[in-house]
Amino acid sequence: MSELVTVTGMAMCTMGQAPAPIKVTSQQKVMAGGKPAATIQDSMGMSNIGPFGMCMSLANPAVASATAAALGVLTPQPCTPVPAGTWIPTKPKVLIAGKPCLTNDCKMMCAYAGSISITVPGQFKVMAT
Repeated sequence: MSELVTVTGMAMCTMGQAPAPIKVTSQQKVMAGGKPAATIQDSMGMSNIGPFGMCMSLANPAVASATAAALGVLTPQPCTPVPAGTWIPTKPKVLIAGKPCLTNDCKMMCAYAGSISITVPGQFKVMAT
């Protein structure tokens, strides 16, 4: 069973070092567990997904530059999420305000070679089946 993600949910990138909060901006009327439920369109870096601490991907220009300056020693830099598209829906027929819902098993790719997944849905009462 998949749980709907809400405004208090958390996400994690495979190239980051810390979880990031999820902010719901795609709609504010449909609630799950008393909180606004997210849709797959809540996927904008910094607007919907906060930074993941330090980024370790050499595909990130800041990390590549710092690593080159350190003579090849991997030098993580602050993460600025750059999602490559929207969340990949796992329940495309469950709609919230006409958009597929965001559930705890959805994933999204980062333009800097990582994949982003939900670590905490923000509520544990409302399921999407």
